[in-house]
Amino acid sequence: MTKRSTENPWLVFFEPRAEAALRLFCLPYAGGSANIFRHWAKRLPAETEVCGVQLPGRGGRLMEPPYTRLEPLIQILARELLPYFDKPFAVFGHSLGALLIFELVHHLRREYQIEPCRMFVSGRRPPQIPDDAPSHQLPESEFLADLRRLNGTPKEILEHSELMDLMLPVIRADFAINEKYQYSARPPFTFPLTVFGGTEDENVGRDLLVAWSVHTTEELTLHMIPGDHFFIDSQQRLLLDLISRELQMAISSIS
Repeated sequence: MTKRSTENPWLVFFEPRAEAALRLFCLPYAGGSANIFRHWAKRLPAETEVCGVQLPGRGGRLMEPPYTRLEPLIQILARELLPYFDKPFAVFGHSLGALLIFELVHHLRREYQIEPCRMFVSGRRPPQIPDDAPSHQLPESEFLADLRRLNGTPKEILEHSELMDLMLPVIRADFAINEKYQYSARPPFTFPLTVFGGTEDENVGRDLLVAWSVHTTEELTLHMIPGDHFFIDSQQRLLLDLISRELQMAISSIS
């Protein structure tokens, strides 16, 4: 059962678990919605409550304009999610979602002196290494060609013309966030950082993923998963088994 929070449009709870020991906040890739995580609760520890973050412009928020700049998005996201950090939590983000959780956690540490017990970043080069050349303002035909080249949008969306007409402004906005981003160095986190990558992802190779190590004082855990950029979908069972293992350790340490 999927239940949308009646109190907060930014969150979708999958199998709500009021007595959960830990919450896992999940942010999707560019153009993605919280629905990506709808089956996760079934494969993660029973003591975990999965919280899908629903950004404007998708899902039940389709009529809301998407954000095109990172800073205001992070500020409002932190405020909206703050009441749900009343118990231990972890964060997961894939591709653009990984950048968002990186900046969100820095913001939470600076403004509220709180941080997660675990961070999972997936399919994303580290923020200190610039991404590809800007493309969000390209004419539609060139932008679509760039999406196919980068393999940053699921094929089922790219091949569905009506869906692309609907989602193109959201994808452009998400790309704008990514392309306007400017990294600033800050002290590393003091909690474990786990990184996932696809063995066939041509844009985010192992060497780039290892470079996330500068962002934690703890040991970096790297998992290379068979598949391209969207191993998050094609290898979901394996991905969730790996996440479950670390969440279970986190839950045991706080019990």
